[in-house]
Amino acid sequence: MSDSIKYLLDESKIPKFWYNIAADLPVPLPPALHPGTQQPLGPDDLAPLFPLSLIQQEVSTEREIEIPEPVREIYRQWRPAPLFRARRLERVLDTPAKIYYKYEGVSPAGSHKPNTAVPQAFYNKEAGIKKLTTETGAGQWGSSLAFAGALFGIDVQVFMVRVSYDQKPYRRALMETYGARCIASPSNETQSGRTILAQRADHPGSLGIAISEAVELAAQRDDTKYALGSVLNHVLLHQTVVGIEAMQQMEMAGDYPDVIVACTGGGSNFGGIVFPFLGAQLRGGKKVRIVAIEPSACPSLTRGKYAYDFGDTAHLTPLTKMHTLGSTFTPPGFHAGGLRYHGMAPLVSHIKELGLIEARAYHQIACFEAGVQFARAEGILPAPEANHAVRGAIDEALKCKQEGVSRTILFNLCGHGHFDMQAYIDYFGGKLKDLDYDESELAMALAGLPSMRAA
Repeated sequence: MSDSIKYLLDESKIPKFWYNIAADLPVPLPPALHPGTQQPLGPDDLAPLFPLSLIQQEVSTEREIEIPEPVREIYRQWRPAPLFRARRLERVLDTPAKIYYKYEGVSPAGSHKPNTAVPQAFYNKEAGIKKLTTETGAGQWGSSLAFAGALFGIDVQVFMVRVSYDQKPYRRALMETYGARCIASPSNETQSGRTILAQRADHPGSLGIAISEAVELAAQRDDTKYALGSVLNHVLLHQTVVGIEAMQQMEMAGDYPDVIVACTGGGSNFGGIVFPFLGAQLRGGKKVRIVAIEPSACPSLTRGKYAYDFGDTAHLTPLTKMHTLGSTFTPPGFHAGGLRYHGMAPLVSHIKELGLIEARAYHQIACFEAGVQFARAEGILPAPEANHAVRGAIDEALKCKQEGVSRTILFNLCGHGHFDMQAYIDYFGGKLKDLDYDESELAMALAGLPSMRAA
């Protein structure tokens, strides 16, 4: 039996702790602020939305936070997730580079999202919560929270961005199979949704709007809390199981990445694969070049402003400092629905400002071309979101070929595309278009950023 197979069968390899990069940052993360007072948030400010255990993780600066055994027990269904070397892709590209990918599509929901859905459901169950509300773009997060809710006996209500609700009926069906209720957003079930629909009846929706609807409902009931699939510190914390395992697996392979590539929408899969490696670098380890790949149609890292902004369209959430396109910005309806968020995780935004990572934006056709090339070489069909990471990794490998140098490239293949076949049908049928955002709408959204009082 090979060492890699033994590793995947060894439950002791499942991490026992999550890694918190806040402990190693050279400059502390700017605090989240109360939107009324513009003072740093306290636990009581977040209590209507999250249980105390998650609030404590959100503000923690401890390097390691123990993973509860009931969570590890569920993780055993798909963790450790495999790390592969893409040797066939390397041959197709005729590159001297070595390409590795961490494959998170082996989870029950088909993506990395259960890594945080399970602990969030666990902590809410411990706090006596009966119902969770959330938003979802492509449906990977919604189906993951629905899965976790079923395991812990918690009702789940998902507001799914309208354009993805229409594009991806099978993800909607998966949520309903797990017992969740899935609603197209904007909806008539909340004041936030009704306000948007009154302005535009055919609104395609956005993650910012869906967040507003989910937060509005959660804040109205004591037995209901809100769960977020990306952006917040505790969400990125849970995802570090990906990078922790990848470090162990790279060591088994006798290799270490020179370049790490991951797609970025809200920042969860990016933080999951990157933070453990970056933390090692910040503690004096090997320097790694880190590249965040985002969609050109929603380029928060490459075109957004680093500023305090709301996480939702109706301004029901706290103010966080992040790269943002403006909370009212609505991106066009491209197929990578999980990357259609106006802001980037504060932690990811912060390390970008510190010059620790790079960012690059791609249109969707180039990403689908890369995804198809990867599928034909490696046999795994990536989700549209993951195609961005594939594109970035391939371009890095081609750069190695052009320069005649060998580098080790690692990327996170954050989910499979089995529920995204309409996107591939559109691609092969020539119906997929490279969509661009409206420059005037972006300017208007950025002009509407909150006015911050002088310190």
